[in-house]
Amino acid sequence: MHCGYCHNPETRDMTGGKTATVGEIMQKVLRCRNYFGKDGGITVSGGEPLVQAEFVTELFTECKKQGINTCLDTSGCILNDSTLKLLEVTDLCMLDIKMTNEEDYKKHIGCSMATPLAFLDKLCEMKVETWIRQVIVCGVNDDEINIGRLNEIANAHDNVTLAELLPFRKLCSTKYDEMGIPFPFDCYEQTPESVIETLKSKVDKFRY
Repeated sequence: MHCGYCHNPETRDMTGGKTATVGEIMQKVLRCRNYFGKDGGITVSGGEPLVQAEFVTELFTECKKQGINTCLDTSGCILNDSTLKLLEVTDLCMLDIKMTNEEDYKKHIGCSMATPLAFLDKLCEMKVETWIRQVIVCGVNDDEINIGRLNEIANAHDNVTLAELLPFRKLCSTKYDEMGIPFPFDCYEQTPESVIETLKSKVDKFRY
């Protein structure tokens, strides 16, 4: 995937970043436990955590042993045996449904819409509570037709308890400049909160 508004393009380099063991991460998690209490937990985001599904599975397994809730923040772009094992120890999934039609998915995201929808079907089958989220970009997906399709996706899955709209922002543009690569969505304006407020009133599973 090469999402046009990706906020973390640096994570595409699988040789970069820092390495850590599950034990090292758990030490940090347990130190913070007083802050998130019994109702909070750990969220693994990215980049794309499914690229390191085995590691996240081990981490979430340790969290479950400690009674800590687990949340997976993903694009749902990989569906295989490793990700299925990960879902077995996932309490909540925040799934990006980045667009609501195949043409826009291939044009702006770089993959077929079929994989995240299959991922969502599997989440539903495994009864993993799911929040679907979508970044709203004016001139791309800021219309009621898109929201209608998003509602259809959410309403077809009983495990989806929330559909959230997020405004497009350009905070990541400096990263692209530093990396010397073009920011594909630089031609779009940031999405005003007024647009989000108008559209969210059309979302069936929006939580106020």
